[in-house]
Amino acid sequence: MSELKDLIETVSKALVDIPDAVEVNEIHGEQTTVVELKVDKSDLGKVIGKQGRTARALRTILNAASTKLKKRSVLEIVE
Repeated sequence: MSELKDLIETVSKALVDIPDAVEVNEIHGEQTTVVELKVDKSDLGKVIGKQGRTARALRTILNAASTKLKKRSVLEIVE
């Protein structure tokens, strides 16, 4: 399991009410890695946050971590 996937999974599980429903998948492209985050429908609002603030913060954390690993990654929140 990759460090980026671990990071998003750990942070997301801390945010939601149903941590068992958190699912993180990694799709490796040629230049960019897509990190897909799936949570329970009732927890979707918690992960996105008011005006997308929490989602933006998650993306910032992912960006910082992937820059350190000299990789490019994108976070997608899947419904």
